[in-house]
Amino acid sequence: MTNVPIDKPTLVDQVDAWLPQTQCTQCGYPRCRLYAEAIVHGESDINQCPPGGDVTITALAASLDVPAKPLNRDYGEYKPRMLAMIDEARCIGCALCLPACPVDAILGTAKKMHTVIANECTGCELCVAPCPVDCIALVAVENTADYHHQPWPDYSREQVDRARSRTHAHLRRLEQQNAYSSGRHQARRNQPSLAPTKAQIRDEIQAAVQRVRTRKLRRTSRTGRE
Repeated sequence: MTNVPIDKPTLVDQVDAWLPQTQCTQCGYPRCRLYAEAIVHGESDINQCPPGGDVTITALAASLDVPAKPLNRDYGEYKPRMLAMIDEARCIGCALCLPACPVDAILGTAKKMHTVIANECTGCELCVAPCPVDCIALVAVENTADYHHQPWPDYSREQVDRARSRTHAHLRRLEQQNAYSSGRHQARRNQPSLAPTKAQIRDEIQAAVQRVRTRKLRRTSRTGRE
């Protein structure tokens, strides 16, 4: 009988396991996995993950047999887990937040209302800046789960593992989309493009923003008359 080799976790895997997988980029890297690789290669320190806080730092120090140290506040402060919330009445459906979410926790399509999948949101805040109408806010998560036996006070091991899996799925989806777009572009190089230009997209977004402002002014005016 032939023994099938079983892949053992690498040191990068062990380090990555102690990162809460928010994919927030506060550590200076676009993904938690890349930060883990940088730590193992001696290119970054173990105290650059604000969401992981002291739990992550202590675990990484033990795994790498190095002294623990305080969180480097140049990379941010530790704070309890947050959740993105979309004001659906103000959402214009610009879809700019969709690719910004590293775990695909936002549902929506162009010119349609968007919403956040609360159970999958990591609170990374990356969706906030792209929104042209400021309809996304971060709110504190009211934890009803018992995390007493979990490594982190705000995340369960299951949530962290699921966020990692969703990140990998997000990256695969982007690769497929890029390959598809590249193929379509190659096939249509010599044909006139029917897709909207960047200027047209910008004008549509600005028009949508103006419509939201107009509705707000009308509501304010009606309230004043009452």
